[in-house]
Amino acid sequence: MGISITPLDLADQATLDAAYRIGAAAEAGNLPDLPPLCRRRFEAPLRHPMPGIDTRWVLARLDGAPAGWLRLHLHTLDNTENASAELVVDPAYRRRGVGRTLHEHGLRLLREAGRKRVVGSTVTTLPGGPARDGAGAAFAAAVGARPALADVRRRLDTAALDRPRLAALLLEARTAAAGYRTVRWRQHTPEEYVADVAYLEGRLMTDAPTGDLQWEQEKVDADRIRGTEQALDARGVRLYSVGGVHEASGRMVAWSLLSMAANTTWHAWQQTTIVDPDHRGHRLGLLCKIENLGHALTSEPELRAIDTYNAADNSHMIVINEQLGFRPVDGSTDWQLTI
Repeated sequence: MGISITPLDLADQATLDAAYRIGAAAEAGNLPDLPPLCRRRFEAPLRHPMPGIDTRWVLARLDGAPAGWLRLHLHTLDNTENASAELVVDPAYRRRGVGRTLHEHGLRLLREAGRKRVVGSTVTTLPGGPARDGAGAAFAAAVGARPALADVRRRLDTAALDRPRLAALLLEARTAAAGYRTVRWRQHTPEEYVADVAYLEGRLMTDAPTGDLQWEQEKVDADRIRGTEQALDARGVRLYSVGGVHEASGRMVAWSLLSMAANTTWHAWQQTTIVDPDHRGHRLGLLCKIENLGHALTSEPELRAIDTYNAADNSHMIVINEQLGFRPVDGSTDWQLTI
């Protein structure tokens, strides 16, 4: 029978179940210290897509058995020459042409959609860190992709927090942030700050190191923020935010965000932390991050591990994270392929 490829269909529950099993097995092998793959998040690109993302998802069968899948995210509001890709092969079916067939099928879809570049990520082992599966990186190199950005994942063990140290850092940050106040919220951004969040979110690709990635600044407005929040609601994601407000203008000029998947009470991701360039030098990033840590821990008493990714050369944010107690675990490489 060989290898066949068909679009993933929401009405075909058996195929969705098989795709989820493949994804869960791959994630457990690549990142065994994370919670199991969340089913709601896994299916969300089909059921509740993010604004500005057109998802194409196909399943490969080898001799009739589900063996792998490819998910392409086509950006429609910005970066319209780019795409993001996730390619996963069941470990039991590797080295039998499944990945290569999915890759070639994906290239045809991307060319038809007028895309010029595709980006995907693989896990990497850090010196002295736990061993990680190198199959993804070997495959990316074999198909001609180039490493464009190196990230490091760090973890904060909340049971080992140095609370006196955090209290001292918080006091220093509050002193440096004279003229600013903090606000906190869960889930949706308060209406008076949604435009400020959109501005800060839109700056991420400008302010954070992007290595050799060819990626333009994203076009983010209040409607896109609200659409993203609705999509995250559908995934069951719990969000915790603290913002720094400039008292003289009333604008929110700093923001830190934590998220938790629907299927876990013990693990969170430290997401965005960003400060408007016009308001840097007041330790607002540190202030918002520490206050948001307390915000989440108050509401999530079982939370014991928080992970975050930083570009390996993002020295400013790495210093802040390591002050809080984040320590390196493993790495991630973003690979870029010109089509």
